[in-house]
Amino acid sequence: MPKPFPKEFRADVIAVARQGDQSIAQVARSFGVSE
Repeated sequence: MPKPFPKEFRADVIAVARQGDQSIAQVARSFGVSE
């Protein structure tokens, strides 16, 4: 089972997603994670 992402990484992803400049799919791709 893969290790969970660190809290800091998750916080960064959430912050970028909440800005609303990119779709969730675009944010996921840019961080290398799935939707």
